[in-house]
Parts: sequence; structure tokens; C-alpha cells
Amino acid sequence: MTQQPARICILGGGFGGLYTALRLSQLPWTNQQKPEIVLVDRSDRFLFAPLLYELMTGELQAWEIAPPFEELLAGTGVRFYQSEVTGIDLQKRQVQFQTGLELSYDRLVLSLGGETPLDRVPGGAEHALPFRTIADAYRLEERLRVLEESNVDRIRVAIVGGGYSGVELACKLADRLKERGRIRLVEKADQILGTSTDFNREAATQALEEKGIWIDLETTVEAITSDTLTLTYKGSADTIPVEIVLWTVGTRVTDVIATLPLKKSPAGRIAVTPTLQAVDQPEVVALGDLADCKDAEGQQVPMTAQVAIQQAEYAGWNIWASLTDRPLLPFRYYHLGEMMTLGTANATLTALGLKLNGPFAHVFRRLAYLYRMPTLEHQLRVGMGWITRPFLDAMAKVENL
Repeated sequence: MTQQPARICILGGGFGGLYTALRLSQLPWTNQQKPEIVLVDRSDRFLFAPLLYELMTGELQAWEIAPPFEELLAGTGVRFYQSEVTGIDLQKRQVQFQTGLELSYDRLVLSLGGETPLDRVPGGAEHALPFRTIADAYRLEERLRVLEESNVDRIRVAIVGGGYSGVELACKLADRLKERGRIRLVEKADQILGTSTDFNREAATQALEEKGIWIDLETTVEAITSDTLTLTYKGSADTIPVEIVLWTVGTRVTDVIATLPLKKSPAGRIAVTPTLQAVDQPEVVALGDLADCKDAEGQQVPMTAQVAIQQAEYAGWNIWASLTDRPLLPFRYYHLGEMMTLGTANATLTALGLKLNGPFAHVFRRLAYLYRMPTLEHQLRVGMGWITRPFLDAMAKVENL
């Protein structure tokens, strides 16, 4: 009687999930050991999230940063299934989907990421916009397009959160809206980019000031309506008119993860061993934003794209090792530096002893992200596009003269 191959079910097609699937497809399985690998995501496209901001200025196109999973997984043997996860039964080792399908597994990879908590203030869930997914970018694009085509004299945008996402988004929107935009960055701490280096913070502050972006420090949001934002600064409340409120603060796990009977951190993230396995559930691997992870050196790892990419290498290896009777490897995190866009053709980079800002940092950032894109085929397509686009744009301008 032929034994059924093991099934590896990967939930979530972000950096952690997709890169784990690709890593598993590259490992040396024998014909008898080769498992069935299934990647599941509610979207049909992968998102290279660090470049999402470039959609707002038209510097990049959607196909470059959000290629279809079917395209990326072609020829890998990984099966893609598009659906929403509605439940996970750890005892039966089954996953339930919105379509009604139930999928059993031998190994489960949890990489569903997180979601932006919009309900922290009255009116937030109804009127604030997150900026985390390609759908969020499309929604913001549509709101901006309507306002740009209207008779509104000033387009007032408030961005809640002075971390990386808030700063990068503020700079891109300021470049897009130019003199017509009134951008406000709201941060409850006494400085922006609280976890970053002084170099990045100073470069970002200079960029924000040069673009005329108003920075509200030590300020909290009290309420949001369809056209107003109420802020509190040192006990004094003020309500200001606004067309768009963007919320970039916080990450929480999805309801499916929150209800799992697994050991979790106070923030609700799944506690994992250094081998990225859930505590007391070794057949479950968790990584990315939903994992509470300390690496082999005992250092708490942050919730960033570079962490998820590095974790995926270990997750793939350790699942392969667990199915082929090989030793597992504890995750070791290597901080590779920081990169941040500060508008069109402007960025900062701190890595390998280098500290750059301006156009050179912008080029290095683009090249670094090109290298980290998921497949060689996509890297080549995007790279060729970046090389030829200036020439095509120049030719289009000549034709329009």
C-alpha cells in the first residue's frame, strides 16, 4: 500500500509564508519523502510591502510589487489556494476555509501576519484608512483621485503614527500632492522613529520639514469623523478639518490566531521556540508578525520584513529536517541595517557601516529590494523595467512635443 505524502499547509503568503514555500520547494527531497506543499492566502497576489509607498507617487506599478502567486510558484510544485481561513483544529490537524474546504496537514506554517487596529478611538473603524495591503493602497488611490479632481482648495491628510510607515507615507503623499497638500503627522511620543538611529531620525526630520509636513509630537487622537480629527496635546483638545486620516499605528493578530489554544505573549502573539515551533505543538511553525520569537542568542526579534525573510529560511529547513530525520537549527537573526524612503528619489540607508541619505541611498535601497524579491524571474522582469523605463518615458515626452 502506497503511503500518502506528508502535507505542509502554509497559511499566509507574505514574506514568511511565500519564502518558506519557495525554500521548501528547493530542498533535496527524495521521491519517497517529497511532500505536498500548499500555500493559502486570501489575496491572489504577493505584496512586497516595503515598496507599497511607491504606488502613491507612480514610481512603481502594481505588477512590480504585487505579482500573482500563480506566476511566482510556476514550476515549483507548490500548490496555491486562494481563500480566507476561518478556523484551525489543532487536535484534528485540519484547517477550515471560507469556501467550505477542509484541509488536513502534517506540518502547519502560520504566517498570516497582522492587521491594523482601527478601533482604538471613536470613529476610527468607520473613517480611518489603514495602509498595509494592496487593497489599502487602491482605496487610498481612489480617495486621492476623487479629491484631486474636485474643487477642494487644500487636500488635508492626517497620518497617525510617526514610525517608519507613517514617515514614509507622509513623504510620498507630500511629493504627490505638492502645494495642494496639507500633510500632518501625529505621534504620541516626544520624537518620531523612536526605534531608529539618530542618523535616520535626523534625515527624516529634515525631509519632513523641507516638504512642509506638520509634525504633532506628544499628541494623541481622541476621535475621528468623516471630515474632522480631534487631537489632544498636553491636556488641551482641538478639532481640525481633514479629508483623509491614515492610521499606521499598531499590529494585532487576526481572530483566527487569537482563538487558537496555543501559548501566547501578552500581545497575543504565538510563543515559539528558537526553532520557530509553537510551544507544545512542534508540528506548528509560526513566523513573522504573529510570532513571539527569541532567537538562538536570546534576543527578541522585531516584526520586520527582514526578520520574516530570515525566519523563512530556517522554517523551510526545519520542516524539511523534521520530515527527513535531520537535526533542526535554532533561528539566528542578523540585523542587516535599515532603509527608509523619504520621498521621490530620496531615502536613507544604514548598513554594513554605511550611512547614506539622498539619491544614492535611494538607488541602494531599490537594488537591495530588487535582490530580495522572491524569484529570479521576477527580479529580472522588474530590473529590466527599471532600466528601460527612463528611456520609454523620455521617448513618450518627445512624441508629445
